[in-house]
Amino acid sequence: VQLQASGGGLVQAGGSLRLSCAASGLTFSNYAMGWFRQAPGKDREFVAAISWGGGSIDYADSVKGRFTISRDNAKNTMYLEMNSLKPEDTAVYYCAAADTMRPFLTTPGFPDYWGKGTQVTVSS
Repeated sequence: VQLQASGGGLVQAGGSLRLSCAASGLTFSNYAMGWFRQAPGKDREFVAAISWGGGSIDYADSVKGRFTISRDNAKNTMYLEMNSLKPEDTAVYYCAAADTMRPFLTTPGFPDYWGKGTQVTVSS
């Protein structure tokens, strides 16, 4: 199983980025997908998750109203649209897959699969 995150970069506060997570080696439509992030010196934290069919979505309070998670099962890809970015959003963002939403809704969560991260840096 491979989860490849991309789309990170450097952006000014108030700007936008769109992250993608391309999955292979698994039946993508059978898995809930989600994003976590980890800032330097901080614990990993949950960002957003979406169920296999997209009918259930959850966000961390810190990103509600600014971030939008989505998926395209035909393309085996998940997305995270990030708007109104803040310096505190600076972190390495990781995508993950799990056979249920539970690992994304509990702390700490342990999804089945992890991708390598993509760096998001928001300058003030």
